[in-house]
Order: sequence, then C-alpha cells, then structure tokens
Amino acid sequence: MIIALGCDHAGFPLKHLLHAWLEKKGHQVLNLGVDTDAVAADYPDYARAVAENVAAGKAERGIVVCGSGVGATVAANKVPGVRAGMCHDTFSARQGVEDDDVNVLCLGGRVIGCELAYEVAAAWLNAKFSGLDRHRRRKDKVTAIERAYSKEAVK
Repeated sequence: MIIALGCDHAGFPLKHLLHAWLEKKGHQVLNLGVDTDAVAADYPDYARAVAENVAAGKAERGIVVCGSGVGATVAANKVPGVRAGMCHDTFSARQGVEDDDVNVLCLGGRVIGCELAYEVAAAWLNAKFSGLDRHRRRKDKVTAIERAYSKEAVK
C-alpha cells in the first residue's frame, strides 16, 4: 500500500520510527516531512500535504503525527475527500475504517509510544470499509455535508 506520511516537529520522533516500520511491513512511504525536530514546523502544512496526496489518489492512505493528534485531525479533515481520525487505540483505528472509511490516521507523538503506535497503525492498515448499507448511508451523509460547504468537488 502507498502511505503518505507527514508530521510537525513534535511528531517527528514517532514519524521517523513509523516510516521505518511501514517500509519493513512492505508499504511504500511518501515522506512529506518534516525530517527533523530541530526547527518548529506547523502541523497544518503537513496535514494538508498528506490529505491532498490521499484525496488526489497519489496515496491509498495517509498518516499524520503532531504533538496531540488533534490539530492534524482538524487540518486534514478540511481537504475534501479526506476522512481523518485521531486514534490512540486499536478499536477506534479498526472501527474507524470499517464503519467510517477513515483514510487518514492522526496520531499524537506526545501521547502514545511507538509500540502502541505500531499496534494502532496495524489495526488501521489491516481494516477494510465494510460497505454495509448503514455505513454507506452515513458516509454519504458526511460527504453531503462536505459538498454543501466546499467549493471543490468531493470524491
């Protein structure tokens, strides 16, 4: 799977570990920065880059790491076609994909450690959208909200 991966300075240490872990698992990683934590970086820039790559089909899914995961989630969800979810447990990660078709995972580098991040990412990557009628209906309603407030086409 092609995974777009980005972070701010607070998320860099975890993103660095996730990058290697994803490649070890056989995924292709689009590294969208940052590559150091020496200089402060703004999470919206990297959340946007990841989200745009997912929305454009350049990556099948994306992962953004910031300090808490909250800011990255808010920013990524502004891109039409993106359904970002902040997950710090495996249940939310799996169910987020199965029920809500979450295509961008947001993590808090200051909230969870690398072992839990690997477990959460694995649950998220291994999950598939169920396609059940109730989940499609709800996803369609979310997309309708997005269309109502967006000037861009929603996929």
